[in-house]
Amino acid sequence: MEPSTSTTLVVVGEEAPTAIRSLHRYANVRAASFHDPAGAQEPADASRRPLPSDADVARWSAGATTPYLVHDHDPLAHVASAWVEFFDEQATLEVLELEIARAVEAAGRRLIAVPDYYVVIHPEALPPTWRHWWLGVVAGASPSRVIPWDDADDGSLARLLRRLPTGRAWPEVEEWLPGVPMQVPDRAGLGGAA
Repeated sequence: MEPSTSTTLVVVGEEAPTAIRSLHRYANVRAASFHDPAGAQEPADASRRPLPSDADVARWSAGATTPYLVHDHDPLAHVASAWVEFFDEQATLEVLELEIARAVEAAGRRLIAVPDYYVVIHPEALPPTWRHWWLGVVAGASPSRVIPWDDADDGSLARLLRRLPTGRAWPEVEEWLPGVPMQVPDRAGLGGAA
């Protein structure tokens, strides 16, 4: 499946559904919260429906004709969880390596694509290992593509869309994701493995 031609943002954090809902009035943005039962593009009984698959989100994204596409479905969520659980001593290295292999394979088949930007709401409130994932590991792959964001009031996400930073694009997933197990919290994003 071909990726969307829209500039894509994945919003991360507890306030993501609220921030995404604030964009519904803008004609140049297609926005949906896939993790919020009251999110756009979801029927009223969404709380009883399973979360969408990567393929579901890819199909939804492919239909976008707007300049911006904003949602809260992270295509690397399984890798992120496995990395955090590994360093929090809740999972094994094999689980992390399996999730990385699955993500690399899915990216190679164009079943997932890393968004143009990740917007991390209130990163200082995240548990330490999660903060190191977002601001260390992920930002280390492409620093200007991970935006820490503390201004979650109504309408401010629309202002952020108007002033997105530019910088190098994401490297291909198969170039940086296999090195994730060597990215240690407190050292991630500081020039490689500790």
